[in-house]
Amino acid sequence: MYKGVFSPMVTVFDRKGDIDYKANERVINNLIDNGIDGILFLGSMGEFFTIPLNKKKEFIDFAVKAVDKRVAVLIGTGGTDVDEVVELTRYSHKAGADAALVVSPYYFKLDDESLYRYFSQVAASADIDIILYNFPDRTSVSLDAPLVTRLARDHKNIVGIKDTVDNISHTRKLIKAVKGEFEEFSILAGFDEYLVPNLMAGGDGVICGLTNIAPRLFSDIYAAYGRKDFDTVDTLQKKIYTLMQLYDVTQPFVGAIKAATSMVLGGEISYQVGKPGKAADPEQAEKIRKILGEAGLI
Repeated sequence: MYKGVFSPMVTVFDRKGDIDYKANERVINNLIDNGIDGILFLGSMGEFFTIPLNKKKEFIDFAVKAVDKRVAVLIGTGGTDVDEVVELTRYSHKAGADAALVVSPYYFKLDDESLYRYFSQVAASADIDIILYNFPDRTSVSLDAPLVTRLARDHKNIVGIKDTVDNISHTRKLIKAVKGEFEEFSILAGFDEYLVPNLMAGGDGVICGLTNIAPRLFSDIYAAYGRKDFDTVDTLQKKIYTLMQLYDVTQPFVGAIKAATSMVLGGEISYQVGKPGKAADPEQAEKIRKILGEAGLI
């Protein structure tokens, strides 16, 4: 079962746009040293959509080796080409990853039967844990409770979902329906500020981008909730609310998260984002520094 705090790690590029393996290892070690329970590579925050298949495979090999079984390794394998998704899922399994996170195909709005066939084909392709990735803001479709329950019932290796929906009632309905039948099914919030509401509703944790910047903040609030230290939960939740402002500084938001990650790590990684994205400019960087200062991170 996947419980706790998981980081959808940024993929660090050098100024030429190539993957900077040394800098990525620096981020990996910082996350693990600060109590993260697992790392998602090649998720939305990892800019999977900008990286070709062969480079993804190289990065998967690197990630599994760099983590070295210290925490769980999740790999984002979703996309629009089902055969490529299957290939990358199989590759992740052979490389030694713990789970594949699979987003719905995007561009066309698929119905539930099409989504069922898609996830079923991926789940049947490899003996690896599958975590569904529900992100309707990007895919135009939502994985609702009846579909998720059906998939969990028919495929034993579909073991969880990242519910990136800005509506806690959707996650609550998943918890009631799916965990009502499959208690060990992991339901993880996809929005940073919903970690505590998700736990209160009976969910299991979070996969969220601000962990790149403040991993200890999230591991601490998760631990505080577990020991019912609600004064600490309140204090840390307010810091999360402050940091949520980072998502509005750049479009796409990856630019702001990368810049903030670099700043808290002492400028050791590049702000560079994948094409056609644009790194934070000086004015945006100043806004980012101000937010980090308000949160007490720099």
